[in-house]
Amino acid sequence: MILPGNDPATQPSFTLGNRVARATWGVVWLLLFRTSPRPAHAWRRALLRLFGARLGAHVHVYPGARIWAPWQLEIGDRVGVGDGATLYNMGPLRIGHDAVISQGSHLCGGTHDIHSHNFQLVARAIDIGPHAWVCADAFVGPGVRLAPGCVVGARSVVMKSIDEPWSVWAGHPAQRISARQREASP
Repeated sequence: MILPGNDPATQPSFTLGNRVARATWGVVWLLLFRTSPRPAHAWRRALLRLFGARLGAHVHVYPGARIWAPWQLEIGDRVGVGDGATLYNMGPLRIGHDAVISQGSHLCGGTHDIHSHNFQLVARAIDIGPHAWVCADAFVGPGVRLAPGCVVGARSVVMKSIDEPWSVWAGHPAQRISARQREASP
């Protein structure tokens, strides 16, 4: 997918196949996904699956969500992805069951190698654990794993994995602020 050793000033960073797939998805997103009515979750799931996304049952991706590469996306059951969320999944992005990705949040799976002469593009996987919540306008960086039940507060920045389940994190950079009580299932 990423072409190593290229000159990003004069050469593409991605294979032709990847660029064609993203361009096609961009047209579908603009004409069919983005314009769909808010309650049309089944329609948006069908479009995402058509482009290779692996989605569980009762996934609600709202029409204003931006998804860079549906074929790199795996979402568990009963997950919500809010309007204005950006899933910049240059690498695999996995979202566990019963998780929430709130409006305006940004999950960024790409970065550049600052030690490379050409600032080589690098893609990293992001794993959001089950029952996790990435609150409004939060940023989750490349290679980050969020433990099950983890909450990332609004406008927080997470650049390192959080391995403590059922914990609450906030700030820039995100710091642990409390434990989260695990409620018994109904």
